[in-house]
Amino acid sequence: MMPEKKEEKKIYSLLEVMESIRRTLGERYGSPFWVKAEMNKLNHYMHSGHCYPELLEKRDGKVVAQIKANLWKEDYLRINDNFLRVLKEPLKEGIFILFLARISFDPVYGLSLRILEIDPVYSLGELEREKQETIDRLRREGIFDTNKQLKLAMVPQRIAVISVETSKGFADFRKVIETNSWGYCFFYMLFPSLLQGEKVAESIVRQLDRIRMVQTHFDAVAIIRGGGGDIGLAGYNRYELTRQIALFPLPVITGIGHATNETVTEMVSFRNCITPTDLGGFLLQQFHNFSVPVQEAQRILTETSRQLLKDSLYHLLETVTNFQTQTTNFLHASTRILIHQATGIRGFTGFFIRNKRDILTRSSIQMKSGVARVTKTSHVRLTDCMATLRTRAVRLIRDWKSTVDTLSKQLHLLDPVRVLSRGYTITLLNGKPVYTSHEVSPGDILKTITSEGSITSTATEIQSEPSP
Repeated sequence: MMPEKKEEKKIYSLLEVMESIRRTLGERYGSPFWVKAEMNKLNHYMHSGHCYPELLEKRDGKVVAQIKANLWKEDYLRINDNFLRVLKEPLKEGIFILFLARISFDPVYGLSLRILEIDPVYSLGELEREKQETIDRLRREGIFDTNKQLKLAMVPQRIAVISVETSKGFADFRKVIETNSWGYCFFYMLFPSLLQGEKVAESIVRQLDRIRMVQTHFDAVAIIRGGGGDIGLAGYNRYELTRQIALFPLPVITGIGHATNETVTEMVSFRNCITPTDLGGFLLQQFHNFSVPVQEAQRILTETSRQLLKDSLYHLLETVTNFQTQTTNFLHASTRILIHQATGIRGFTGFFIRNKRDILTRSSIQMKSGVARVTKTSHVRLTDCMATLRTRAVRLIRDWKSTVDTLSKQLHLLDPVRVLSRGYTITLLNGKPVYTSHEVSPGDILKTITSEGSITSTATEIQSEPSP
C-alpha cells in the first residue's frame, strides 16, 4: 500500500485497507478448514439457487459468535443430495452442522465463509446428543414414565388429535377409525400444529395447553405425523415438549410415522404406535378388548338361556304328562268312589225319607189333636178373661169419672176470673207477673189487671215487708 502523507499522517484509502485485510486473510487461511456451528438461517434463493446461511454459536443461551456464509448453487445441490441420501431429509435451517469452509473477504460485502462441504453424519450425531441430554434430564426429574402410569379409559372414544388437516398420516388415521368393519364410533377433534421444523415443539406445546383447558371432554391425546427423516424429528426431542407430554393429565399416544429412530416424545408418551395407522389400530383394539368379552358373555348368556329354556320346556312337558296321567287316574278313582257313595246315599236317603215321613205323619196327627185341645181350653180362658176385664173396666171408669169431677170443681174455683172477682189483682212488669217487691225499681211502669180492666202506674217507692 502506498499511503498518502499529509501533515506527518499516513492516510490509506478504504479500498487499500480492505485489500490489505483480504491479502492477510488469504495468506493466513490459505487452506480450507472444518468448523462446527448452528445454521440459524439457510436463506436459499430459488431464482439463483445460491444460499447465504447465517451461522452462530451459543453458550448458555447467548450468541457468542456470528457470521454470514456463502453456499453456491453447485455446492448446495451436491450437499443437499448427500443429506437426502444419509438423513432422508434435505438441508434445513435450525440444525448443528460440521462444514468445510474457506475465508472469503470482499471489499464491498465484507467477511464471510464460503461453505465447500457439510458432514451429514455430524448433524445426526448432534441430534442424538441433544436427545440423550433430554432423556437424562427427564429421568433426573423423575417424570420420564409419568404419562405411562396414567390409566387409559376402558373405551377411549374421545380423542384430541394434534396434526395437520392435510397430513397423510392424519388421513390414514381417519380412514382406520371411520371405516372399521365393527361399527365402532369415535369422536375426534383436530388441534392443528406444525409437525416438523424448528418451531414444531413450540407449536405442539401450544396445542397441548389448549387441550389441557378442555381435558374433561377427551379420553386421550393423539400426536399424528406422516413420517419423515431424523432431522425432521429433531423438535420431538426438545425438553420443553417432552416435559409437557410426560406431565400431561391425559394419556398421550404418538403416531409420528418413523420406525428407525425413536424420539423422546415417543419414549415418554403413554403409548408409541409408530405410524398413524397403528395408532388407529390400537384404539380399535381397545374397543375389541372391551367388546370381545362382552360379546362372549352375550354368546354364553344366549346359549345358556336357550339350554335353560330347552331343559325347562322338557321338564314342563314331563310334568304336564305326569300331571295328566295322575289327574286321569285320580278322576277315575274319584268317579268310582263317587258312584259308590251316590248308590249308598240313594238307598239311605229313601230309608231316611220314609222314616221321616212316618214321623211327620204321626206328628201331624198329634199336632192337630193338641191344637184342638189347646184351642178349646184357651177359648174358655179367654171368655173368663173378657168377663173379668169388662167388670174391672166399668169399675175403673166410674172411679176415674168421680176423680175428674172433683178436679174440675177445684179448677173452676181457681179460675183467674173468679179470683179477680173476689178482689184480687195481677201486677205485670214488662208483660211478666210480679211476685215480690224486689223485682220492682222506682220509675218502673207497672200494669195492674182487675176483674173489670187494667190500670197502668209508675212505681215511686218500694217497701219490703219482712218475711213472716
